[in-house]
Order: sequence, then C-alpha cells, then structure tokens
Amino acid sequence: MKAVGVIVEYNPFHNGHFHHLNETRQKTDADCLIAVMSGNFLQRGEPAIVSKWARAKMALAAGVDVVIELPYAFAVQAAEQFAHGAVQLLAAIGCQELCFGSESGEISAFLSAAQTWLEQKETFDSLIRTGLSRGQSFPKAAAEAWQTFGAAPLDLSKPNNVLGFAYVKAIWQNKLAMMPRTIPRLAAGYHDESFSHPSIASATSLRKTLRQTGRLESIAAYVPPAALEQLRQYRETYGRFHDWEVYFPLLKYRLLTATEADLRRIAGVEEGIEHRLKQHIAHAETFAAFIAAVKTKRYTWTRLQRLCAHVLTNFTKEEQAKAANPTYIRLLGMSETGRRYLKQVKKSAALPLVARASKLNGDPLYEQEKRAAAVYAAAFPEPLYSAALKEEYATAPIYASGIERK
Repeated sequence: MKAVGVIVEYNPFHNGHFHHLNETRQKTDADCLIAVMSGNFLQRGEPAIVSKWARAKMALAAGVDVVIELPYAFAVQAAEQFAHGAVQLLAAIGCQELCFGSESGEISAFLSAAQTWLEQKETFDSLIRTGLSRGQSFPKAAAEAWQTFGAAPLDLSKPNNVLGFAYVKAIWQNKLAMMPRTIPRLAAGYHDESFSHPSIASATSLRKTLRQTGRLESIAAYVPPAALEQLRQYRETYGRFHDWEVYFPLLKYRLLTATEADLRRIAGVEEGIEHRLKQHIAHAETFAAFIAAVKTKRYTWTRLQRLCAHVLTNFTKEEQAKAANPTYIRLLGMSETGRRYLKQVKKSAALPLVARASKLNGDPLYEQEKRAAAVYAAAFPEPLYSAALKEEYATAPIYASGIERK
C-alpha cells in the first residue's frame, strides 16, 4: 500500500482542508492517507478550538485513513522544529510522499530554495540571525537574506510557503526517502479574518466568526457537515470552545507567582523578556491586552503565544533541548484502510506504534504531553475537568467505522 502524509492542525477542519485531502489523494494515487496532527496546543502557540479527539474525528470523516499525534515538544515550535518532528513521524510510519498546501503551489520553487539553502546554509542562517537581531520578522529577514543570492525562488512572506520550505529542508537534512509535493492553497489566505469566497475561508476567520456570533450556522457554508457536527457535539458536551482568553486567568496566576528566575528556565524566555512579562501581567485584564503590551519587534504575537503556552505547561529549556527527535508514534484514529496499513507496517515502522497512552508513561515527550493535556482540560469545571483528563489517558484510537465519512 502506498502511504502519503499530510501535516495538519484542523483548527477547525474546513472546506479548504477537504480540497487538500482530495487533491492529495488524486495527485499521488495514495492507498492510505496519513495525517500527523498537532495535539491540544498548536504551532502558533494557540489552544485548539476543540480537542485533538474531536479534530481526529473530523479528519477521519473527511477521508484520512490514519491520524497520529505530533507531540507538544514539536507542535508548539517555530517552523523548523515543527517540520522536523512532523516529517520524521511520517517517515517512521512509512510515508513515501508528503503533500502540503502552499501559496506557491509549485514544488520546483521549494526544491530550488532548499538546494540553495543547503549549498549556502551557514551564510543564509547567519544572515537570518543578523536580520532577527535587528528586530526584523522572520519573513523580512529571510527576504533580505535571499537578496544575497539573487532573486528569491520562493516568497517566504507567506505562512504556508514558510512551513513548506521547512518541510522540504527537514526531509533533505534528515535524508528521508520521502518525496515532497505541494498543491496551491485555495482562495482564502492563512491570516484572512473575513469571508471573501462563498465556500472557502481560513481557519482564522472561522474562529473569529464563531467568537463574535456564537452561532455555528454562521460558518456552515465553509465547513463540511461532519466537521460542523463535531463542533456542535463538543460545545454541547463541554459548554464552550477554547481560545487564549479561557486560559488567561491560569496564565496570570502562573506569571504572578513565578519568579523571574523561574521564568528564565522556560523555553522561549530569552533576552530579558521575563521582565516585561512580570511588568505587564498584573494590570492586563485580557490575554489580547497583555500580549499587545508585551509585544516588541523581536517578540512577535506568535512568538509570545508560544512562550505563554510553555509557561502554562512548564515546558523548560532543558526539556526542549532534549527533545531532539520523536520517540513514538501515537495513534489517534484510523479507518479500515488505515487499520490494514498499520497491520502491514507494525513490525517495520521505525518507531513504536502506540495505541494506549499508558504505555508511554515515563517517556519525556509524553510527560510533557500529559502536562499540556492537564492545562487544556482546566478550561472546564468539575466533573468535566476530570472527564477530559481521563479522555487523554483512557481513549483508544478512534475507529472510523462509527463515523459517517463525507
């Protein structure tokens, strides 16, 4: 069976994601579609709108055959480390190809950029660091670095291009036998906050609309029915969706009770930013106001969100340094096709395939995952809090036979 991988967050799953899956299957002739998906906290440092289990059900309903989890130590990171963990997991489970969405839509641009980077890595990375030290954003620093080598083959001001570039680099750096492919992103941009197409919208705009209206009907045109139903069931069960404002009281408590020395141990706390965190937290009444007050040219909104996630989950620099590579493949869900594929590769997979979280106790990557799960569940009052914690430890991989696939 030919396995093809995708790297996803599905926050939430929408019609653009459905298009990506269909195009991936058609262009690659995949027999088994495998998604490596961030858990309850995401690459940009945000809590997922609904749990990983609900999002895994969305993926399976849309045609994904296997869903595996990207551990927190890789999921809540800048593009390079995020990509490093994700592509290694897909390679370990036997994926022959990786297909990602991008603004470019041309794999030749990514291959050309990666080739130049490999040949000029030290110079390129030095130029990037210089730009960042001057307070530039990564896209700005990257654009200036490319000017040294002539015209940039790839527009790295676009977020999906940045991630795609990181995926290709990670494949080449790790010498993985996995072919990268890309398809163009449809209509809505990654950061678009409003609707401009009758059926395609960014996840950012969907979350914003849900926050403003509270009505699932307001996003129904942009989300497959099965995904909309998962959102409905989740809110009925838990009474809410997740965003940073839900966790702000916990973050405020953590920052007020931590010393600056405590904060300096946390991953992402550099260059004295702990002083600004302590300075502004006491007076901030919302997460958005807090980040706006702390934000600088060097500490962007996304970088601060990741840092705050690490504060909440107590993810330290020492733990980050030790998280060099994934150590397991945790299964979140599968279709019947996925079950057959997993049976086929179980003995040949480069990492252990794990269905039950209890088997991971003691693994440093999973110990961090447990802390993240505890923080995520803290959004709920009892007895929902305890139920959500139990879900993390006791839930078996979801089997798609019980899910209506659309």
